[in-house]
Amino acid sequence: MTEQQKSPHDLPDASGLTIGILGGTGDQGKGLARRFALAGHQVTIGSRKAERAQQAADDLGADLRVRGAENPVAAGESDVVIIAVPWDGHRATLESLRSELAGKIVVDCVNPLAFEKGKGMYALPVEEGSAAQQAAAVLTESRVVAAFHHVSAKLLLDPEVGEMELDVLVLGDDREATDLVQALAGRIPGMRGVYGGRLHNAHQVEAFTANLISINRRYKSHAGLRITDV
Repeated sequence: MTEQQKSPHDLPDASGLTIGILGGTGDQGKGLARRFALAGHQVTIGSRKAERAQQAADDLGADLRVRGAENPVAAGESDVVIIAVPWDGHRATLESLRSELAGKIVVDCVNPLAFEKGKGMYALPVEEGSAAQQAAAVLTESRVVAAFHHVSAKLLLDPEVGEMELDVLVLGDDREATDLVQALAGRIPGMRGVYGGRLHNAHQVEAFTANLISINRRYKSHAGLRITDV
């Protein structure tokens, strides 16, 4: 096969990547940090305060390769940086780290959601179209990819869950970057990265998280996605 015709399942080796997680003190970021560390990666949890980041790292256990640092350090010293901050701090966090994130693959897993009594969880409108597109608009010198939106934080953190039985939709405009993030997702046992389209399709992926939350509340579950026939 030529480079253009290569199999979509032929993914690069992601085993040596160092990973920074901004917003890693929250359950989602901390859960991803735990799983990637278990897969053998060096992980740096980022926070506005180094002490808070280090506490989150310590909470995961001394046997894992996880450390804490201020956001600029976590961003600057990592090969791939995952954005897992709350939506209301998304733009400001990215704007403050433009230089540290320049040239890097930045994986945005933020879901712009809100809750209203009587209506439940729902997706918020985003001027740029999605959180991932906002990230791309702010980080013009980074390679922005959208992924890890539909992964249960509770399952990521649960020591009784050995494998994450789900597929991760990976979206982006840079095929080399999306291939690498797909491979990175596959480093977590049971998980698979599946290409889900260009970055302008990220809105519906982010918004679908509200549907999954509704499923989980109704069925008392931690639902994920599986893509068939791929």
